[in-house]
Amino acid sequence: MCGIVGLFIKDESLEPNLGEMLSGMLGTMCDRGPDSAGFAVYGSPENGVVKVTLQSADPAQFNSLQTKLSKILGRSVAVTSKDTHAILRVDHDIFDTTREVLRDQFPQFRVMAVGERIEIYKEVGYPTDVAGRFGLANMRGTHGIGHTRMATESAVTSIGAHPFSTGSDQCLVHNGSLSNHNNLRRELKHEGRTFETENDTEVAAAYLSAQMDKGLSLGASLEKSLGDLDGFYTFVVGTRDGFGVLRDPVACKPAVLAETDRYVAFGSEYRALVGLPDIESARVWEPEPATVYFWGR
Repeated sequence: MCGIVGLFIKDESLEPNLGEMLSGMLGTMCDRGPDSAGFAVYGSPENGVVKVTLQSADPAQFNSLQTKLSKILGRSVAVTSKDTHAILRVDHDIFDTTREVLRDQFPQFRVMAVGERIEIYKEVGYPTDVAGRFGLANMRGTHGIGHTRMATESAVTSIGAHPFSTGSDQCLVHNGSLSNHNNLRRELKHEGRTFETENDTEVAAAYLSAQMDKGLSLGASLEKSLGDLDGFYTFVVGTRDGFGVLRDPVACKPAVLAETDRYVAFGSEYRALVGLPDIESARVWEPEPATVYFWGR
């Protein structure tokens, strides 16, 4: 049944309030997905820096990561921990080497997201508790998406929570079910893609990343997915510069969009939007089936 929220800020004066607004929206979706939750926040890029979001079952190991990595790489890196997650900041020119070192020498850390702007936090637990653990209400940014999960097809784990990120500054959340994800997973594996879960949402995220790596825009990739992905679903996709929405051709999963001069907001239900500023004057509508919507900078 899962719940999805998304928020794209048009008015820069609202950017300091992104986390507070998104946290309130996420909290209204608790009963749609009480077993785990997650969110992606897009902040301002830092010149020449790539951010890597890491997760660990033993966050105490983050304490020595900065010293160890700096010694191995011969370059200063920064590590900022938040509960079971940490944000690693590395210079762009040593990013590929850093990924190899993390994979080979620090396999205990899971990579949740990579990019210049994106940070992803997700964990098992009641959504308001998860948001509180990572301090979502205090985060600022240009846009973000969130998800509350009711697991029906795979285990309740931190890695199985949404969002899923399979490309730089890209992530996806999903409400629904794909019927052909196992076939698609096999095809994507043959193309060199790797998977960490049995979740069909990870397959959808990897599919979109694969299309974009082939040169398609997000909009074109979503359009193509209508023919390649079978099932019933609502997707909300985050990118470096904005976010997109797509419902399947039947559109049996609930969804609502609202737009003002200051923001665009998405919710699985309208009640997720009622606390937003000036919502009473927003243009509110139900997104059409099989129609790609996208807002960007």
